[in-house]
Amino acid sequence: MQHVFYGWKVLAAVAWLRVLAGGFHSFAFAVFFLPVSRDLNLSRTAASLIFSLARAEGAMEAPAAGYLIDRLGARTIMTAGCIVVGIGYLLLSRVYDFAAFVIVYILVISVGYGSAFVHSATALANHWFFRHRGLTLAITSASLSLGGALLAPVLALVINQYGWRTGAVLAGAVFLVAALPVTRLICSTPEERGLAPLGAPKEHPHGAPGAPRAPGNGNGTDFTVRQAMRTSAFWLLVGAGFLRMAGYSAVHLHFIPILVWKGVGEQAAAFYLGLMAAFAVPAQIVLGIIGDRYYTPKVLSVAMGVGAVGILFLLFGRGWSQYLFIPLVGVVEALFSLVWATLGDFYGRRHFATIRGYVTLFVTIGSMLGPVLAGMVYDRSGSYTVAIQFAAVSFVLSAAGFWLVRRPGKGVR
Repeated sequence: MQHVFYGWKVLAAVAWLRVLAGGFHSFAFAVFFLPVSRDLNLSRTAASLIFSLARAEGAMEAPAAGYLIDRLGARTIMTAGCIVVGIGYLLLSRVYDFAAFVIVYILVISVGYGSAFVHSATALANHWFFRHRGLTLAITSASLSLGGALLAPVLALVINQYGWRTGAVLAGAVFLVAALPVTRLICSTPEERGLAPLGAPKEHPHGAPGAPRAPGNGNGTDFTVRQAMRTSAFWLLVGAGFLRMAGYSAVHLHFIPILVWKGVGEQAAAFYLGLMAAFAVPAQIVLGIIGDRYYTPKVLSVAMGVGAVGILFLLFGRGWSQYLFIPLVGVVEALFSLVWATLGDFYGRRHFATIRGYVTLFVTIGSMLGPVLAGMVYDRSGSYTVAIQFAAVSFVLSAAGFWLVRRPGKGVR
């Protein structure tokens, strides 16, 4: 009987970890946003600043995290990250002022989360799969949204019933008890098990058929960081990604406050947040399949256009029509995997995590600025209208940027 390729087992483990991370961290801050703001007496700008500083930390750590993943292996980093995030949430439940909250959330939780559940998870999918790279990265990304859909409403219910500190304890326990043991199933690269990436050419670079290969994408197009940065594609992806994250993070972090501003109750708004995450799950799988068949930057561009239409429904919709933004903006949530699949296709496996880290460093600046701008707009005007308009413009410009991306040729290296 033919054995199942071990990469699928690794993918299943990563997917489970990302489900937990999506429900108890990625989508959780939107759930924590109003209760923490009330408890610590924070303005919307100050609460947004916590998230933005966490993004800034994630951006600064990304190149170093990528380097460590490429050198130490994703399994080591994921194991350490589960421990750090779990302990961090337990500590967070015991803080009582803004400064302590910032220190624990940014310097403990965000460090562990970014290195383990973002950078490592993406690197694993890219290392293990040559064929179906878009689909496997989509599954990895969809897992985060699935966690948001299934678990964020549960976390919201716990917080509404027992307080945000109990919610933080629950999150910490989940990462230590349900996530940490799963990291034992992970191998950082197929070479550790004497395998090659699924679908990679079987010839060894030096001519030995079937020999284990050094990490690479299998087609001789591995770029170093410096070589990647000398291509126009790198900077177009950075620019389009910056604009995408500036608009999306403003809407995502303020999702519940925006709906409350529009007259929706907090628990109902949390349900709609989970619904948007649920729409993103099939969208990511479908986009992953499409990305394996068509030129991914064009797919990214069209999807950003769909998201821009969704923002218009949020801005101008009335009654039931305003909720049409949920599936359409959910498409933008679904694009993470296609961006990283594009990087893998363009620049190879050998230095993927490091290159991805530098892209994240630049792109994350957008996700820092968007929420703070939205918070400042609301604090000054009592309205989210300008923030939503900003998101729409960002999506349109991002779509234009992705449309212009061209595959780098060997001559630029």
